[in-house]
Amino acid sequence: MIRVQIPATTANMGPGFDTLGMALKLFNFIEMEETSAGLQIDVEGDGAEKIPRDSGNIVYVAAVRIFKLTGYEPKGLRIKIINNIPVSRGLGSSASAIVGGLVAANILTGNRLGEKELINLAAEIEGHPDNVVPALVGGIVVSAQADGEVKYSKIEPPAKLKCVVAIPDFILSTKLAREVLPQSVSLTDAVYNISRTALLVAALMKQDFSLLGMAMDDRIHQPYRANLVPGMKRVFAAAKLAGARGITLSGAGPTLIAFCDHNIDVIASVMKDAFLQSGIKAKVMELEPNPVGAVALEVMK
Repeated sequence: MIRVQIPATTANMGPGFDTLGMALKLFNFIEMEETSAGLQIDVEGDGAEKIPRDSGNIVYVAAVRIFKLTGYEPKGLRIKIINNIPVSRGLGSSASAIVGGLVAANILTGNRLGEKELINLAAEIEGHPDNVVPALVGGIVVSAQADGEVKYSKIEPPAKLKCVVAIPDFILSTKLAREVLPQSVSLTDAVYNISRTALLVAALMKQDFSLLGMAMDDRIHQPYRANLVPGMKRVFAAAKLAGARGITLSGAGPTLIAFCDHNIDVIASVMKDAFLQSGIKAKVMELEPNPVGAVALEVMK
């Protein structure tokens, strides 16, 4: 039996739309083993009742890609998914499923594919690399994709960086969150985001948290998604007043994530209260960046 641990991720990190992502210390687990016949999929944890247990399951879809590429034909397959990452909340639940399925299946076939091939496959399935690459390799990752190939550079997370995530009590599909975005942006807004993305990468590499407030600003996706997350502006303002260095939508949302190095408990409390003032219940969690990506915890044949 193969057991893989996959971290949650936060994508975009403000201005780095479809480009920046960071792994977090919140984990899903995927177990996979070959059986004599058939397909059995069991799911536990968050969103378990909504996750397919047939050939449409994304973990199985990812695994099949490995089997076809390597020519491996399992007689049957048992998959168990243990979800701790909230589903459809902007914390990389789909990326964890894709990466977990690829990694587990690759181990099952004898590790025939390397990291580069797994990354390219994951980005192809997901449609963009910002979540899947940090889920696979950990840390803070800058990714670029061209002609079906992903190039990335990994940054070790600053030791003092903490994250507060406020997870609203409703789901937001990535499809809907992408549909509200414009097909083109002005040169002014493009320059605005390019400058902030460059500043954000430099600030994280130099561990200069004083720059995060400005560096995490964005004009490409958050202004258009704000109406999909009631209370978002109120939560942003409250977190900043409480001492958050920067705050942004996590991925496509609706989760909001604040980057902090002090006042963690206070920031968590005011974010939860600010959502409640807008009529939205939210769960808050204090998470740390995770420098390690997907790992096999157990391999038995």
